[in-house]
Amino acid sequence: MLDGFVPWPPEFADRYRRAGYWNGVSLRQLLADSAGSRPDKIAAVDVQRRVTYRELLAEADRIASGLLDLGVGARDRVVVHLPNRIDFLTTVIALFGIGAIPVLALPGHRREEILHLTRASGAVAYVGPDRLQGFDFRALARDVRREASSLRHVVIAGDAEEFTPLSELAETAARELPPVDASEVALLLLSGGTTGVPKLIPRTHDDYAYNIRACAEVVEFDDSGVYLAANPVPHNAALGCPGALGALLLGGKAVLAANPSPDHVFPLIQREGVTLTTLVPALALLWADSVAAKPVDMSRMTIQVGSSKFGPAAADRVSKNLGCRIMNVYGIGEGLITHTRIGDPPEVVFGTEGRPVCPDDEIKIVDADDREVGPDVTGELLTRGPYTIRGYFAAPEVNRRSFTADGFYRSGDLARMTGDGNVVIEGRLKDIIHHLGEKVSAEEVEGHVLTHPLVRDTAVIGVPDDELDERLCVFVVLGSGASASTPDITLRTLREHIRQRGLASYKFPDELIVVPDLPRTPVGKIDKQALKAQLKEHQTV
Repeated sequence: MLDGFVPWPPEFADRYRRAGYWNGVSLRQLLADSAGSRPDKIAAVDVQRRVTYRELLAEADRIASGLLDLGVGARDRVVVHLPNRIDFLTTVIALFGIGAIPVLALPGHRREEILHLTRASGAVAYVGPDRLQGFDFRALARDVRREASSLRHVVIAGDAEEFTPLSELAETAARELPPVDASEVALLLLSGGTTGVPKLIPRTHDDYAYNIRACAEVVEFDDSGVYLAANPVPHNAALGCPGALGALLLGGKAVLAANPSPDHVFPLIQREGVTLTTLVPALALLWADSVAAKPVDMSRMTIQVGSSKFGPAAADRVSKNLGCRIMNVYGIGEGLITHTRIGDPPEVVFGTEGRPVCPDDEIKIVDADDREVGPDVTGELLTRGPYTIRGYFAAPEVNRRSFTADGFYRSGDLARMTGDGNVVIEGRLKDIIHHLGEKVSAEEVEGHVLTHPLVRDTAVIGVPDDELDERLCVFVVLGSGASASTPDITLRTLREHIRQRGLASYKFPDELIVVPDLPRTPVGKIDKQALKAQLKEHQTV
C-alpha cells in the first residue's frame, strides 16, 4: 500500500466489497472491457481529433509502455497538467495501466501551485503542454525541476525542446502491462485548499469506479450518453461524476471543450448530440443569457449544477431559458455526492442539493460540540462511506483536524437535512471563495498580497456576483511607504505583483479597497462579516 495513504478499516472494506460497491477491477481494465465491446465506436472528441475506443486504448497503452521505459512504475506520482484534450485522457489511462498515480493539476495552475503539488506528492514526473494561451509551460517545468528534488522526468505535449515529447511515448511499441490492484490509489485529486495550499485526495480504483457508477445511475447515463466536459476535466465533477472518464467506462462518448464559452460549446452540443454536462452556477447563467442570440436545442440535455449555491430563482431561469433538465448537486473531491433525481418535484430540484448517491453514505449534521442536530437545523456536515476518503495523502496533522476518531470527514460546510432526507447547503465554515468556477483559498491569496512592499495588512473576502460566482475583493492596510489618501498601489499593480509570484490567474482579485485598519473580533481575528457589511454599505451609498 502507498505510504501516506489512509485505508478504510478492514471491517468497512469487507462490507463495501460484499455490498458490491467495490468490484476489484482497475480503472484501466474497466476501460479495456468497455473498448472491447465497441472498438470502432467514437470514444472521445476534442478540438483537433476524434478517436475510437480501439484507438484511445491503444494510444494509452503505448504511452504506458513509454513511461515504463523511462522508469516510471507502480505507485510513482506524476503531475498531469494538460488541458481538455484527448492526450489528457490517454495519459491518465496510461498511468492507471501501470499502477502509477496521476496528480491532477488544473490548466490555470502556475509555478507556485505545481511546485507545491510536486513536493507534496513526491512526483517523479511532470506532463504538460508546450504553450497554451500564450503561457510557456516548459519554462514552468524548468523552474519546478530545479526546485523539486524528486522530479526526474518532464514530458511535453507539442514542441518539447530539451524534454521528452509525449508523441515519442505514444509511438512506443506496446508491451504487456503489469497487473494493478484495484485497492491501490488510482489518482490524487486536489482539495479546495482551505489551509492556503491544496491537499491531496487519494482515490482508489475501487472507490472511484463506484463513484462513477453511482453518479451515472442517478443521471441515467449509459452507452448512448454523450458527456461534455465544459469545465477543466481534472476537476472531480468533469472527470468522474460521471464525467468524461465515466462516459468512457460506460461506453458513451466524451466531448472535451477547449473552453466553456457559448460560442465554443453551443456548436459542440448541437454537432455531437450532448446529453449531459456539469456547470457552476455562474456559467449556467451565462449560457441561459446567451441562448437567445445563439439558439441551440438542449431539450435532450441534463445539466448538473454544483460547486456553489444554485438558488431556486437562478435554477428556474436556467431551466426555462435553455429548455433542459436541471439537477442540483453537492459534491466534494473527498467523496460524498448528493444529487437531486430525475422526477423530483421542482421544490426539491431548485431548493435542495438532493440525497446521497449511495445507500451506505453516512451523513451527520452536528453543532459546534459535535452533537447531532435534528431535521432542518443547520450544522456542519460530516460524512463517511464507500467512496469518501479516510485521510488526505501524507498529511497526518491535517487528518487529525479533518476526520473524527470514528472516520467521519469534517466537510467544513454548513448544511441541514430536510424531513424527507434532502440535503440543503447553507454556507461554509471554511474560508473558501468560489471564483470563476474554481475554489480559491482566501488565506493563500492573503499570503501573496502581504508580500507587496506597500501592504501592512490584508483580508480577502468573496462577494456574490452573477458573472464570477463570487467577486474576489481584497482589503489592504498600507504600510509606512504609502498613505491611504494617495496610495501607490492599484488593482492593476497588485494583480501584476501576484502574477509575478507565479499564482494562477483565477486567484487574481477583482476589487481593491484601501482601508486605514481592519475590523477584528474580541479574540483578535479579522472580522470578515464586518468587512462584508462595510462593503455592502459602501456600495449602497
